[in-house]
Amino acid sequence: MRLPWPLPALLAWGAAWLLFALLRPLAGALPALLAACALGSAASLWGGRWWRRWLIALGFPVSVALAGAVALPAWAWLLPLAILLLVYPLNAWRDAPLFPTPAGALRGLPAQAPLPAGAAVLDAGCGLGHGLAALREAYPQARLQGLEWSRPLALLCRLRCPWARVRRGDIWAADWSGYALVYVFQRPESMARVAAKAAAELAPGSWLVSLAFELPGVCASARLPSFAGHGLWIYRLPLVPAAPQQRAV
Repeated sequence: MRLPWPLPALLAWGAAWLLFALLRPLAGALPALLAACALGSAASLWGGRWWRRWLIALGFPVSVALAGAVALPAWAWLLPLAILLLVYPLNAWRDAPLFPTPAGALRGLPAQAPLPAGAAVLDAGCGLGHGLAALREAYPQARLQGLEWSRPLALLCRLRCPWARVRRGDIWAADWSGYALVYVFQRPESMARVAAKAAAELAPGSWLVSLAFELPGVCASARLPSFAGHGLWIYRLPLVPAAPQQRAV
């Protein structure tokens, strides 16, 4: 569900304050604070950009501190940050902040990268499962798997996509060799690493598909238009180095 900004933040902050007010008389200040902060961190997935996610997640604990609504020891204010880091581990942010695959972003992919029924397909960094849902629409007969570093996101994705096998793990440490297609939605700084891993592990004839960002110095097998002027870059293994003039462009 997409809502205009700042409505997601206002709804999240209001819900966190309501939960805090309801739980405080029953459970005490600290458990109520933790529950409300956890709700705010979960609601931060609603934010489309990284700074919006942080505003949503930190809005409630900052407002509580400024209002002096609860007296807690100084160390207790580290707990909201711990909850936020649980949802967004640091190494996951070094790869790509959570940004869902838009609806229709993989339209036309099967025609360019055909797969046999039962082929194994990996969404490397599956987040909440939007990419898995798009892959399922494109390849309904494929065996879909998702890999996500954040434990809470992996759990939510597993619940959201029961038809896929979702695991918690590091996409860089995992073995890609058994997949017929690997889908990534990373960031420009990660694409050289994606290319190196694909070249080292994916079998000839398999596919690497990247939303929005191309592999540096590699010739794409095909490119499809996608959302907001970005492209869907399709590569068949083995990767073919781009010609010098293509690299210059």
